[in-house]
Amino acid sequence: MSDPYILMLVALGILAIVDLIVGVSNDAVNFLNSAIGSKAISIKNIMIIASIGVFVGAVTSSGMMEVARKGIFNPDMFVFQDVMMIFMAVMITDILLLDVFNSLGMPTSTTVSVIFELLGAAFMIAVIKIINSTAENLSSIWNYINYETATEIVVGILLSVVVAFTVGAIVQYFSRLIYTFNFETRPAYIHSLFGGIAITAITYFIVIKGLQGTEFYSTIKGFLSENNTVIILGNFVFWTLFSYFFVSILKKNILVLIIGVGTFSLAMAFSGNDLVNFIGVPIAALNSYEAWQVSGVAPNAFYMNSLAEEVPSNLWFLLIAGTVMVVTLWTSSKAKSVIETGVNLSRQGEGHEKFQPNNLSRVVVRFSMYINSGINYVIPLKTQEYINSKFEKPIIKLPKDKTYEMPAFDMVRASVNLVMASALISIATSMKLPLSTTYVTFMVAMGSSLADRAWGRESAVYRVAGVLNVIGGWFLTAIIAFVAASIVAYFIQLNMVFIPVLLIIVIILLTKNTIKHRRKSKEIRRRTYIERSELITINGVIEESSDHISEVAIRVNKLYTNVVDDLANHDLKKLKKTDKFVSKLNNEIDELKDNVFYFIKSLDETSVQASKFYIIVLGYLQDAAQSISYISRASFKHVNNNHKNLKRGQVKDLKEINIQLTSILGKVSAVFKNRDFDNLNDIIKEKNQLLLDVSASVENQVTRIRNDETSAKNTTLYFSILLETKDLIKALMNLLETYEEFHLSAKEIN
Repeated sequence: MSDPYILMLVALGILAIVDLIVGVSNDAVNFLNSAIGSKAISIKNIMIIASIGVFVGAVTSSGMMEVARKGIFNPDMFVFQDVMMIFMAVMITDILLLDVFNSLGMPTSTTVSVIFELLGAAFMIAVIKIINSTAENLSSIWNYINYETATEIVVGILLSVVVAFTVGAIVQYFSRLIYTFNFETRPAYIHSLFGGIAITAITYFIVIKGLQGTEFYSTIKGFLSENNTVIILGNFVFWTLFSYFFVSILKKNILVLIIGVGTFSLAMAFSGNDLVNFIGVPIAALNSYEAWQVSGVAPNAFYMNSLAEEVPSNLWFLLIAGTVMVVTLWTSSKAKSVIETGVNLSRQGEGHEKFQPNNLSRVVVRFSMYINSGINYVIPLKTQEYINSKFEKPIIKLPKDKTYEMPAFDMVRASVNLVMASALISIATSMKLPLSTTYVTFMVAMGSSLADRAWGRESAVYRVAGVLNVIGGWFLTAIIAFVAASIVAYFIQLNMVFIPVLLIIVIILLTKNTIKHRRKSKEIRRRTYIERSELITINGVIEESSDHISEVAIRVNKLYTNVVDDLANHDLKKLKKTDKFVSKLNNEIDELKDNVFYFIKSLDETSVQASKFYIIVLGYLQDAAQSISYISRASFKHVNNNHKNLKRGQVKDLKEINIQLTSILGKVSAVFKNRDFDNLNDIIKEKNQLLLDVSASVENQVTRIRNDETSAKNTTLYFSILLETKDLIKALMNLLETYEEFHLSAKEIN
């Protein structure tokens, strides 16, 4: 094919589809979090509602496509060849950047990424044009960049963080004062007014403002602007009466309806606002190609003034994009990881915290506590008691043989999240500002969770750390997007041959990240965690924890063998890799210990011994993990410091110990896997010989020191490994003895 730009368009089209997939995987968190977290609607129905919303939003998003053409750079300063290189650099960078964040399960802003990619790529091409020109200097860069619009967009995005958080907190606070946590018992008029306000906000900002992106808006624009107040009041009256009928006559929960309509509206707002992030650049490239092709001018001489004009988007492109987005919603596993992050940070109850606290989060929480103390000092005690009574959470009592998975938050907060996020995004879309839907929805959810007292003393430092990590990731997105797009644009302008090279790199990295994410997902599903809800008796604890002990035995065996082999070969790279797996094992056991409180709460009143047994088991598991951790880190440090290799005799002794330890750990794993606890005593007897051999190895090393010239560092490492090996064996054997004791107790009880 003689026209290389046709190939570039084909590549951009394929990249657009891939970008839609990775983009939706990231942005699905925006409009699914509230409905999924509240459990008000089934997952299947949520997906159906969101899918319809995405389709409608895609059709009405054409007005936003102008941002990719002229929102960031001035197209009349660039020739056709320049803009094609800019667009190609943006799409390649965007896919890689979003996929990395998706693989990490971190929500980031597709709007920020595409804006700073456009800015970075255009900046690089502009700098190169200025350098090659004799009539311009670097101060001319502002002629190329639409800095006024770009600044307005960036400031708007940053301001949205503060506005969304504040609005979410204020609205949620007063909503909770009115509704309390016992919203089912509130009078019908409260439900009616809340439904009227919420659905009016949704219909006005989504339906009416959403029409501004359609071709027929001009025919009704005058009528809408002249009757704006009447339309709002009419909507409010209609939806308030409808809500009263819905609650009083049909006996239905109006909050469920609000969540359903809100999910639709937020999906529509997301699609209408964010579709430009995924297909705006390829469509702009197609428009550029069509304008250049009919011009008859060389690609390096045809200036792209045509991009400054409004060009209606192709409806078929929008429908295809909507289809890809919907399919991704239903199939993406990475989307589930990102959604999980958002739900966990805003959930009402305690549980596993994904993020670890840092100094900044501690300072923020401590400062907030001081402010809260000051406010409480000013507010009268009776007022405080009244407010606190509105935030009292209901106690759900269930029989011990019944379990119930609580929603992350209730329907009141879910409704506030959806309504406020929809309104804010729709306002920005009506103003043709590519507001970050991720910023708005995430910060509204964080503000509402703070106002709802979801961040208690037990979880605040973790939640704040999570929010800071996510926000930090957004700023990191901007920096990386600008730099990466600049670099990619630089290589593309050097030679077009870099385009296929970069595309191959994209394919390789996407494939690698996908495989890595699938392996991680399988590992999480395979990993056996003790389910608190099922461990209510001694037998339950023994049965459910056996698989976990079996897996720990296998992993300790593998880790110990790896350390011995890698230390013998002085392989620093493998020792470092092994140390990461050791840290992972320690973290998993720490998670189990963190959940001891919930475990004990789940036990029935007659199973006090089960809690004692569980705590002892975790203690021995931690001892074993700490021993293998010390062995791994000492070995890595030794090799990393370039100390001498172990002597042949030392390596031989360690390998013999490893063979015996492998045999014992293999039997331990089999016993717990098969629940064959009657054979525990046989394994316990085998430990004595292994401990004797370890002691003999210590004596052999003492003899070497006295008779041979040896390294002090080797001796220190060798003794450390042997002593920690003894502790590892003792911890595992104590674990076996504990299991044998409780297994016999359980049999006697039965």
